[in-house]
Amino acid sequence: MKKKKVLFISSTGGHLSELQQLSPLFEKYDYHIITEKDATTKGLVEKYGDKISYLPYGTRKKILKYIFVFIYLCIKTVYLYFKIRPKYIVTTGTHTAGPMCYLGKIFGSKIIYIETFANRNRKTATGKLIYPIADLFIVQWEEMLKLYPKAVYGGAIY
Repeated sequence: MKKKKVLFISSTGGHLSELQQLSPLFEKYDYHIITEKDATTKGLVEKYGDKISYLPYGTRKKILKYIFVFIYLCIKTVYLYFKIRPKYIVTTGTHTAGPMCYLGKIFGSKIIYIETFANRNRKTATGKLIYPIADLFIVQWEEMLKLYPKAVYGGAIY
């Protein structure tokens, strides 16, 4: 039986740590991971081999540079989407995932978004962006159901 293609995508740091908590699922699917390339993620290629790809790391602190990095990120996102062709996209955010989720939605991928554990009382920017298109929107705090009424409470993934 052919495994379904699932793309797991997030930015580096805490979002990636949350995403890696889902690693028991990797064995069940034809998976691929996308994250940002920085000093903390370069070594992941040793663990995941050709199952991991990188997008450029960018921060909005330097807005002019970020604009160019984000444009490049979007172009590379298109390339990676058509290379991987995922049936499902699972993400814990942030800006790295936004373009991929919208592109995936356009081409028929199912979007599964997990709102970060770090926010208990307010929406994240990526959560606001992806909530309208998510096929499944999961929150890790029950209080977040007030902010995202169509969400599902999944509990903490840690």
